[in-house]
Amino acid sequence: MDIDMSRRNKKPRLLLESERERLDEFIDSIHYSARYSDDQFEYRHVQLPKNMLKKIPADYFDSSKGTLKLLWEEEWRALGITQSSNFTDGQSLGWEHYEVHEPEPHILLFKQSGASCMKFRQGI
Repeated sequence: MDIDMSRRNKKPRLLLESERERLDEFIDSIHYSARYSDDQFEYRHVQLPKNMLKKIPADYFDSSKGTLKLLWEEEWRALGITQSSNFTDGQSLGWEHYEVHEPEPHILLFKQSGASCMKFRQGI
């Protein structure tokens, strides 16, 4: 399940301060699913408030699909996605945005592999 790099911006496009401020009201309403895994990856989905999509800059979107592009880590973090409710546990590292749920474009799918995934499976 490789990332289709053509579905991303060529390089991370960071938000301007004014763009970031428009998104602040939505940060506390971002919903994180429970984590789930298979033999290779740990997964979770992140549900953005639907109204938040209207405030995200147009160049974060794939105009051919009508969904967000696959976001670089710097981009999804700039939107306020943290992956962890406990900011001191280091669990937010290693996540990659690999897909958008097209029927519900406010749902972003993430995965991680390697040591982070092993810690999750072992309950560490």
